[in-house]
Amino acid sequence: PEVTLGLLPGGGGVVRTVRMLGVVDALMNVLLKGPQLRVDQALSLGLIDAVVDTPEALLDSARAWIVAHPAATQPWRAKGYRIPGGGRALAQMLPAIPATLRVQLKGAHYDAPHNIVAAAIEGAGLDVDRALEVEARYFVDLVCHSAQSKNLTQAFFFDLQAINKGASRPADITRRAVTKVAVLGAGMMGAGIAYQCAKSGISVVLKDLTVDAANKGKGYSEALVAKGVARGKVNQAKGDALLARIQPTANYADLAGCDLVIEAVFESPKVKAEVFQAAQAVVAPDALLGSNTSTLPITELAKAVDRPTDFIGLHFFSPVDKMPLVEIVMGAQTSPEALARAVDFVLQIRKTPIVVNDSRGFFTSRVISCFLNEAMAMLAEGLSPVMIERAGLSAGYPAPPLQLMDELTLTLPRKIMAEYRASAEAAGQAYIPHPAEPVLNQMLDAGRGGRSAGAGFYAYDGKARTGLWDGLYTMFNIDRGMARQGDDAQLLIDLQ
Repeated sequence: PEVTLGLLPGGGGVVRTVRMLGVVDALMNVLLKGPQLRVDQALSLGLIDAVVDTPEALLDSARAWIVAHPAATQPWRAKGYRIPGGGRALAQMLPAIPATLRVQLKGAHYDAPHNIVAAAIEGAGLDVDRALEVEARYFVDLVCHSAQSKNLTQAFFFDLQAINKGASRPADITRRAVTKVAVLGAGMMGAGIAYQCAKSGISVVLKDLTVDAANKGKGYSEALVAKGVARGKVNQAKGDALLARIQPTANYADLAGCDLVIEAVFESPKVKAEVFQAAQAVVAPDALLGSNTSTLPITELAKAVDRPTDFIGLHFFSPVDKMPLVEIVMGAQTSPEALARAVDFVLQIRKTPIVVNDSRGFFTSRVISCFLNEAMAMLAEGLSPVMIERAGLSAGYPAPPLQLMDELTLTLPRKIMAEYRASAEAAGQAYIPHPAEPVLNQMLDAGRGGRSAGAGFYAYDGKARTGLWDGLYTMFNIDRGMARQGDDAQLLIDLQ
């Protein structure tokens, strides 16, 4: 997995993999992806030679192999060994590798993949010992000279390990596992949270205004289970057991016994206050009260509950089943016990907890909103949408800003901006709108609310993106000459 940490597999990892699999297969299937493989996958790739059932059989098999091959050596050490796919076939493939890497990285520059490609290709033309020396130099270059690699290693190895071991959790507080969770709101977020909890063995009561709405939320889990069964990732019995743990309801009385509440309703303080006031009278008397809000201050929302010390932010990201982070937000009165329980829960559902202080927008929403707002402001300034999207990809974001806006829907940020305005006015402060706000309003007034609406900054054919919406150039007076001819088509290829 070294490439995911900003490194390359040193100690001969590149050299040996290339000689086992060939340059192209080694790069595309192992070295540039850094996958974590199951035993059967590693066997089919050729990274391991054989599989046995027990440790005892492993030792017996190894001893028998040694006896049968007393002068054994690695195949690539033998005279005349040829790398799989070498020679003329490799020469024909080499020109395509940089282009393939560019598409795989979506135009972003990462030091590790480039060094891996260089070490693999250069090493393939050398003897093993010289190739090992070349690999070592590229490894040292990353470790000693790449700030990017140092940051990736720090974040995704040291920091991530510390977080997953509970570094943010207050010490000396007894661990508690959640047994039954109440999810208030069966929309996209609530449905995703319910699925993740049920997948982790927790009973879920999925509450919405009507049973039909709650059942629709459970349908999200049903679709994921069906897909998993079809792909062989889960058997039908386990899928059925997962679904049986989700109880859709419109009745607050069904929340009795829940030791955790996760509210996932509209970004409205009034609506959130109403559902918490109704739920807290029914759930367990010491239930942890969590809100999935992405922007509203936890300290303010906590005023609506009887136990503000047990109130905390549990901000999930969409889609919940794929996104690894949960942002835990501490309100002014949130107790250390509540924080410890929140961290325990997030680890229980196999997510990564990041603990932040309270503010409007918390941490992640403030960061991503800067990215999105500046992109929309650039449109208002007449910059080509193609150039904007390319800049987002080149910066290393997994999705460019206008595409991400479509995925999140344009209605949500307008609601958030309205809350910011109301908050400023209530505090007697002047509200200064961001230049992105008129762009949002123009798009929404034109009926382009994002992917869910079938129209946004991109055009859609059903659920499939067909390209940036051509009307952007007219709506925002953009000079088409700013983007090179054919860039829009190439951008679509990169995004796919």
